Amino acid sequence: MTFVLQETLRLKKRYGQHVIVSPGVIKAIVKHANVREGETIVEIGPGTGNLTVELLNTPLKKLHLIELDEEMIQTLKKRIADERVEFHHADATKFDFCKLGDSVKLLGNLPYNVASLIIENTVFHKECIPFALYMIQKEVAERLIKGGSWLSIFLRTFYSIEYIMSVPARFFKPPPKVQSSLIKLTRDEKAKVEGLKNYKAFLVKLYSMKRKAIKSKISQDLLKKAGINPMARVEELSLEKILFLYECL
Repeated sequence: MTFVLQETLRLKKRYGQHVIVSPGVIKAIVKHANVREGETIVEIGPGTGNLTVELLNTPLKKLHLIELDEEMIQTLKKRIADERVEFHHADATKFDFCKLGDSVKLLGNLPYNVASLIIENTVFHKECIPFALYMIQKEVAERLIKGGSWLSIFLRTFYSIEYIMSVPARFFKPPPKVQSSLIKLTRDEKAKVEGLKNYKAFLVKLYSMKRKAIKSKISQDLLKKAGINPMARVEELSLEKILFLYECL
């Protein structure tokens, strides 16, 4: 499978569009998606449809395509004629994935400029998303896995993260200035957290001014109860300690 962009179709920098043009990478994504018969799949940012075409060779029941670029949608409609496909002209950073079903798999070559927002929105819809497979900037993938940010903790509270593979820039058109990585998210809730918006706000505050000692953000009585050194920095706290603090608060 190969695909060359039409000369009349301009990729738009404001959307962060980098189309995967490597058949091997596309087949690897579909392989790791492990699409089973009857599943509902959501592809974020299908672009010119290279991955879409390969997904339609699987036994999926329904394929929802979420694309912000109206011109891309019109191009896709000319290329793809399959009754299993439904197009959504929508912003994946705000989209309500759960309206598509109570168990959907998400896949996507995420635009670098909004990848973190899409991952955040994935967590907010975790009840209906047991699995996601995302192509993102390699540096972002490494930070999510290693921790050190509120988003990493937010994500790892509800999902396990597996680093699948690195993807060089030459496999995209136009080639990005950074390397990409494919990561797999599998729902694995470490705790029953009530109020996701409040939990996010707690984490954002906790990870603000990371160089300051934790005592500047949390009362020392609570830190003593949790067995946390008041002079510790937030990066030193385990996920379990952070969850304990949130439950106490």
